[in-house]
Amino acid sequence: MKKENTFMKTKPVLSLLISMSVPMMLSMLIQSLYNIVDSIYVSRLGTDALTAVSLAYPLQNAIVSVGVGIGVGISSAISIYLGKGDQEGADRSATIGIMLTVFHCILFILAGIFITKPFLSLFTENPAILQDACDYTYIVLCLSFGSLLQIAFEKIFQGIGQMKITMYLLSAGCVINIILDPILIFGLLGFPALGVAGAAIATVIGQISAFLLYVAVYLRKSYAVHIRLKHLKFDKKIIGQIYGVGIPSSIMMLLPSVLISILNSILAAISDVYVAVLGVYFKLQTFIYMPANGIVQGMRPIIGYNFGAGMTGRVRTAIRYSLACTAVLMLVGTALSLLIPGPIFSLFDADAQLMDAGIKALRIICLGFLVSTVGVIYSGTFEALGNGRNSLIISLLRQFAVTIPLSLVLSRFWGATGVWVSFPAGELCACLTAFFLLKRFQDGSFSPL
Repeated sequence: MKKENTFMKTKPVLSLLISMSVPMMLSMLIQSLYNIVDSIYVSRLGTDALTAVSLAYPLQNAIVSVGVGIGVGISSAISIYLGKGDQEGADRSATIGIMLTVFHCILFILAGIFITKPFLSLFTENPAILQDACDYTYIVLCLSFGSLLQIAFEKIFQGIGQMKITMYLLSAGCVINIILDPILIFGLLGFPALGVAGAAIATVIGQISAFLLYVAVYLRKSYAVHIRLKHLKFDKKIIGQIYGVGIPSSIMMLLPSVLISILNSILAAISDVYVAVLGVYFKLQTFIYMPANGIVQGMRPIIGYNFGAGMTGRVRTAIRYSLACTAVLMLVGTALSLLIPGPIFSLFDADAQLMDAGIKALRIICLGFLVSTVGVIYSGTFEALGNGRNSLIISLLRQFAVTIPLSLVLSRFWGATGVWVSFPAGELCACLTAFFLLKRFQDGSFSPL
């Protein structure tokens, strides 16, 4: 127990960051793979099916957004309390966090029943696309408890530095999904061909399986935090601490859903093919941003623990190394997007029109990848420090406040190209603002430069 509570302030920062980030990067890459594989299988059903899943993405992402957002709040509270040596606070944070997650599960069941069809009807008049999108979304929303509880346990284990466990269990859920996708979509091994609904069923089975595995692993031994009924008390401070980071983080995660919904309406007025391009892009960019998010997830408990322990120098060093590692990932992503966009889009059986539009879009959007390094890392830094407000400001600039107004204006003159240009413009504005915010936070004591 003592080792689990202290190694984050004694181990060399670079090796600590690598040991905690690499497992998360691998698990995020696997998760990205299963998202891509899901779309590849669905694309075999036709462009309408791929468009249906693209339309369902905002609501599906809302589940992950709430789960990850609140999970980040739980993880941040656990790390800071452990850094201070407050075991009771850490245990209570974990227990209250699980109960809040159960409450969110109920809310998503209601959302699935009452919101799905009215929301999806806003973006298509094609009855076949609408039916497929509804079939997919009803399943992933009403059975979202597996995803939400899996994420809550994932963040609890991350908060105590148990990254390998999260890697193994995340990977297990993804592998289950990948195996079940072709079986349920196309009706292999005697199963009926369920089409788009089969992809949704495979997804929720993978999520529920991962959640049950987390429970089994947690029950096997004692970890640095304990989820117990005796800790389930109304604690205004801890609930405020969780939601103080969790709500801004959830909003930050929800921004892509809002962004995609608004951009879908802009692009649909130009051509449906651009809606498909946007959907494919958001699948592809997970290959870049999911590994970067793995670095952020490895970085957060290090920063939170050392912040709680008052070790400012280690916090700055962790930020500096995180920036360098993420920049390398973004540089690789930019190079691949510029050099081989055609082979990338060919994975989705793109016809000539989709291929041409997709190549142009990817080559423009990727110009913001490297610049986004600062926004991604500084946003995660503020979450680890318990400052959800500044994290939200950076994310709003990256994915909402600049991108949407520019898209509305530029699309009038340049069509879809104007939408693609707005992505790197938003990243640049977020980068400059992030530098300014961290420089002002606590007199710049955490600025890595």
